[in-house]
Amino acid sequence: MYKLDDLLQLMARLRHPEHGCPWDLKQSYASIVPYTLEEAYEVADAIERGDFDHLPGELGDLLFQVVYYSQLATEEGRFGFAEVVDGITAKLIRRHPHVFPDGDLYGEPDAQKLEEAAVKQRWEELKAEERAAKTEAPEQLSLLDDVPQALPALSRAAKLQKRAAQVGFDWPEALPVLDKVREELDEVLEAMSENDPQAIAEELGDLLFVVVNLARHLKVEPEAALRAANGKFERRFRFIEQALREAGRPIENCSLDELDALWGEAKKQEKAALGC
Repeated sequence: MYKLDDLLQLMARLRHPEHGCPWDLKQSYASIVPYTLEEAYEVADAIERGDFDHLPGELGDLLFQVVYYSQLATEEGRFGFAEVVDGITAKLIRRHPHVFPDGDLYGEPDAQKLEEAAVKQRWEELKAEERAAKTEAPEQLSLLDDVPQALPALSRAAKLQKRAAQVGFDWPEALPVLDKVREELDEVLEAMSENDPQAIAEELGDLLFVVVNLARHLKVEPEAALRAANGKFERRFRFIEQALREAGRPIENCSLDELDALWGEAKKQEKAALGC
């Protein structure tokens, strides 16, 4: 069975300036980013579908992205895979003092067990200390500084809101957020009545942002919820296509009422399959 050292050797061979792969030799940090995002989503997809037979392969694809960046950095004399491993291990030991009280991976565990809330609070405190250590101007430090711009918009909105909530900038419960959803929806309708495209886009953005806040208060991960909704839509639309295919009818020739009736049939069959 191949080991991690074999994968690192393979990557070095692929990037060999004389004998490597032409495609791999052309790549850069930026050109690999889209593949990294794609592989991360394929891992998430396999988990959501419960496809554990293929999950090792998807995780391997994601690991290869880390190996790729590390090889590029090695060639430039910046860092290597060993520094990546060292950095994450040291950080996780530092952020889990309740598990590694002496800062030693192989030291004796702490007999004291902390509650989950205390663990999360300490985790955020340590992250704040790390953020402060990264900047040369602590007085300009923001809680939002290291929320990645490249995150999907729904995930980034949730993370921004979570950070702000740490200092009390948040609704105390879900119901006031629901009132805010209604308020933002009214503002969308007002912008629509004025036929102002810029205002419509802005108000829709506000509506989406507050819906993410509602999801956060209801302990729902918005990105996962939307992916599930996408999957549900896709299943039902494929049902419509298949039903019309079997009936020998082009979908373009069907009325909206006919399509909606088939959509309802798809929902009924899904519920029956779930025993609802």
